[in-house]
Amino acid sequence: MSFNQSVIDEFRANRGKVGGYFEGGDLLLLTTTGAKSGARHTTPLGYVRHGDHVLVVGSDMGGPKHPDWYHNVLAHPLVEVELGAERFQAIAVPAEGERRDRLFAHVVAAEPGYDDYQRNTTRVLPVVVLERNDPAPGEGPAEVRSLADKLLEVHVWLRGQLKHVGAEVDAYFEGVAARPGGEPAPPPGLGLQIRQHCLAFCQALEFHHVGEDAHVFPAMETYHPHLKDVFERLRAEHRTVARLQQELGGMLADVAGADPERFRTELSELSKQLNAHLDYEEETLLPLLAEVPFPPVPPGPPGGPTS
Repeated sequence: MSFNQSVIDEFRANRGKVGGYFEGGDLLLLTTTGAKSGARHTTPLGYVRHGDHVLVVGSDMGGPKHPDWYHNVLAHPLVEVELGAERFQAIAVPAEGERRDRLFAHVVAAEPGYDDYQRNTTRVLPVVVLERNDPAPGEGPAEVRSLADKLLEVHVWLRGQLKHVGAEVDAYFEGVAARPGGEPAPPPGLGLQIRQHCLAFCQALEFHHVGEDAHVFPAMETYHPHLKDVFERLRAEHRTVARLQQELGGMLADVAGADPERFRTELSELSKQLNAHLDYEEETLLPLLAEVPFPPVPPGPPGGPTS
């Protein structure tokens, strides 16, 4: 068994408490998706709190290269965090520019050893903000008890992320427009943040639509063959949204060099098409899913109930 795996097993067995080298320290488990492999990887990491967020540093103990988990979150920003006995989803957003320096100073004030790691390497140690990915209070169903509740919960998250991305885009391009002529593009600070939130949104939306096309819709069509046209329309809308996502993703490769009006137009069109799609899906599918329990009820033993 590897050292990391032994730490992970001890962490999970003792509600986040571990001994040895990590005893008494603040430790979490970060599960990422491999940038190349697509496989899930869990890594024990020290952390520092900053307000409502959690900060982790790509220190690799002052090594010359960024750790693998950092490359993973750049490719797949949606991560899973285990903190004590709690487990939650988050969006991993590396800080940039002045914000990175300010957050790193906060980390060093709490854990001075990170300053030694920075002195031991020429690379700038990344500071990654783990933004908890919960719906805003009062949004979505109070309790997920049916497949309709689950669908609505996913839709609320998607709408919230799209709105959040729109606000970040507006703030970024307003900053670009406010700079005097002839000066360079605004310093880093929001471009990577926009990219991470857009990626998280697009990847979650793709996963949601692929699951519907491959599993949910075929199962529902079996019981509701008269709704064939509804499912065909939903699938067509999935393809339209996917095309818009692809175009937006191409522009995200260089947010700083993107044309503000075109970027905003693409994002506005994606928002319009997606919200109309979600509205139609809720109108047609929620009544059919209201009686389907979630999580699914496991089948009983063969032969029925036993005494």
